[in-house]
Amino acid sequence: MKIGNIDMPHGIMLAPMAGYSDRAMRVVCHGLGAEYSVTEMVSAKAVVFGDRKTLSLAAIHADEGPVGLQLFGSEPETVARAAAIMSRGIDREGCVPPSAIDINMGCPVNKIFGNGEGSALMRSPSLIHDIVRATTEATDLPVTVKLRVGIDDRSINATECALAAEEGGAAMICMHGRTRVDMYSGEVRRDILAQVKRSLRIPFIANGDIICSSDALSMLSDTGADGIAIGRGAVGNPFIFSQIRAILSGGEPTCPTLREQIELALCQLRISVEEKGERVAVQESRKQIALYLHAFRGAAALRAKINSATTYREVEHILLSALDALD
Repeated sequence: MKIGNIDMPHGIMLAPMAGYSDRAMRVVCHGLGAEYSVTEMVSAKAVVFGDRKTLSLAAIHADEGPVGLQLFGSEPETVARAAAIMSRGIDREGCVPPSAIDINMGCPVNKIFGNGEGSALMRSPSLIHDIVRATTEATDLPVTVKLRVGIDDRSINATECALAAEEGGAAMICMHGRTRVDMYSGEVRRDILAQVKRSLRIPFIANGDIICSSDALSMLSDTGADGIAIGRGAVGNPFIFSQIRAILSGGEPTCPTLREQIELALCQLRISVEEKGERVAVQESRKQIALYLHAFRGAAALRAKINSATTYREVEHILLSALDALD
């Protein structure tokens, strides 16, 4: 599968996740086989108004592989203008332009939904069309769209919304198989994802509850999707990408050792420190490091120590000492 200049031979991507899919996570996931990733959500209005903090979310570097810049907004002109601005990338040393512009039309959180953005856009397929059309006319980059299957069980309109995006010029659709009301719990509606796939001419990526290589295979088989997006299943376990690539290539997935898991957790933390500074990076990384530790005996005690650490060296000492105790 190829989207613009994005080559996805296995159709495996890292799904965007606010508070998780930052530069550090994108780098380690790309190194383990993620063929494409998308930034955390960036407000189209904030881009247009030049908000510096928001623009920092849009920093993309070459070692991350192909990365799409995800915008959210509800006004076609604003989203289009933000896309035109961000298509050039941000003016920061080492940064590169995005490989695509992704429009978030699936975020379920109250603040976004209440503003008429994210999954609230699924109330109006015509607005979805207009936003995508305006954006495709504003940039030469491929424009992709993230959707859900609907807002609630009484308004399942995934196919209608996906077709509206396609008609507007979208190059790819990624869809989470739950409604907005479901948030991240309950059944992933693979039957609906399959219906959407059959209705589209453009590539379709299925998303939702892929936490191991067998989940990936069954999702592809059940939906006929061209690819899969892994979100929470990659948090604390970026090895999932190498495992999925192995099985899709006819090989056998291998499990990382505890040492490999700890080394990768520290690698991810180092990248985060370089990007955000030590205090912020250590604080924000605690939740991901905790998930790297799930297979450790005494993981709860280790998490408690990590949660009190304030420097990279402290975290490194805690983790390496735990490894030494196992030898």
